[in-house]
Amino acid sequence: MRIISGIFKGKKILQPLDIKTRPLKDLTKESIFNIIKHSKKFKVNLEGAIILDLFSGVGSFGIECLSRKAKKVFFVENYKNVLPVLKKNLLNLKLRNNFEILEKNIYDGNVFYLLNYKFDIIFLDPPYKDKNLGKILINIKNSKILNKDGILILHRHKKEKEIFSSDFNIIEEKKYGISKIFFITF
Repeated sequence: MRIISGIFKGKKILQPLDIKTRPLKDLTKESIFNIIKHSKKFKVNLEGAIILDLFSGVGSFGIECLSRKAKKVFFVENYKNVLPVLKKNLLNLKLRNNFEILEKNIYDGNVFYLLNYKFDIIFLDPPYKDKNLGKILINIKNSKILNKDGILILHRHKKEKEIFSSDFNIIEEKKYGISKIFFITF
């Protein structure tokens, strides 16, 4: 797995040794970034953006954002077997001030109230079998951490049947291999 574009293009991203972590596939990641860059359905400029990468795993999405000149990325992960890989991937970039790793449990709704930022993009990549997605989405919405013109990007398995409340606008839905990507606004 490599960084697709930007200042770190071609740099390798280390993967976890365990099978519980499911890194974002390059094809899916590339498609997401093409939609962010070219979509007329929403207006998010990645350069200078503030990003929240939830269930960040090895950091593939957030690192790609940093490579494309995002202003700051917050990586939220608490799985002890993947945290060392995430930290090493970020250390390999030799960056210092434009990211933070938060070792927090996303299911604790208070996590979002602790963040003192408004985010341009929130990337949500929970385990495919996660059944608490609705609660997490409501916590994100209620905490008001997504900018007015911001976008929430959700990565799920293509066979999962998602039910969204009327508070959420599905701007776009795409399928890539076994993945399904939702672009959502509130």
